[in-house]
Amino acid sequence: MVFKASDNRYDNMKVRRAGNSGLQLPALSFGTWHSFGDDANFKDSQKIMLAAFDRGIFSFDLANNYGPGSGAAERMFGQVYQQDLKPYRDELIITTKAGFHMWPGVYGNFSSKKTLTAALDQSLERMGLDYVDIYYSHRFDPNTRLEETAEALDLLVRQGKALYIGISNYDGPQTEKMIKLFKELHTPFVVNQSSYNMLNREPANDGTLKALADNHDGFVAYGPLAEGLLTSKYLGGIPEDIHLHWTNNFILENGQDKAIAKLNKLNEIAKNRDQTLAQMSLAWLLSDPTVVSVVTGASKVNHLDDNLKALDNLDFTTDELEAIDKIVKEK
Repeated sequence: MVFKASDNRYDNMKVRRAGNSGLQLPALSFGTWHSFGDDANFKDSQKIMLAAFDRGIFSFDLANNYGPGSGAAERMFGQVYQQDLKPYRDELIITTKAGFHMWPGVYGNFSSKKTLTAALDQSLERMGLDYVDIYYSHRFDPNTRLEETAEALDLLVRQGKALYIGISNYDGPQTEKMIKLFKELHTPFVVNQSSYNMLNREPANDGTLKALADNHDGFVAYGPLAEGLLTSKYLGGIPEDIHLHWTNNFILENGQDKAIAKLNKLNEIAKNRDQTLAQMSLAWLLSDPTVVSVVTGASKVNHLDDNLKALDNLDFTTDELEAIDKIVKEK
């Protein structure tokens, strides 16, 4: 059966601009970090991706190390794209990244010119694309000059393989340096994508958000629900074997009981807003105008719809924001 997208797909989606660039993204982007790849059921993945597009989520966030084994999520996305989404290419923002381990040898890692070039060629082939909309350096490379990374990304735009450039997991000072280099090269840099949520305030604390705002660039948040901690799932207890992203490990360092108490207090504020804890967590991120989009994964359509309900109430009172900050900062 040929997929035909809903005629009303853009009716309810909030769209946000990355600074003063031409890049606009849906407030929620579709992430493929979990649940997509060789171990996933193709039909299930296809269903959720098409449901996302039908709801106005036109941005798909990938990386060449997503999915078990190198390139698995890109391959699966490529199949859905070729089969169903190709007629809509001019509406889609398809993004990918390179920098974490992908293939044997010294060039399967980090952000040298050779690595970034080879990785993008592989990604385009896996997805069946001529270009990606945003290509990210997935992490800071401590052993390669930032100039080399910036020049490689700039070259890939000039070759027509990417329209815009992003960086991911770069802290405030690193972001500032990259922005300066991109300005000198006239590279269309648009966003930094990093782990950020109500509990993990690192991008606010280390100057990343300020650097982007000062330069009229955008921020994309991943890990908005801290691997499920910021949902109602763990309000009664957190299992010992919970697997948190490395950026969120600190959340449990004062013990699980204190973390659970915080989550329940935050949940009370969410209830007063007629939102779930997850919906309030997404809305909190989007209350900052520098945050152009939040990457959320979903394996079921009802999860997707629950997340989208966060967009119904993005306004916070000063009292609410202060109360959230006070709870988060409790030792």
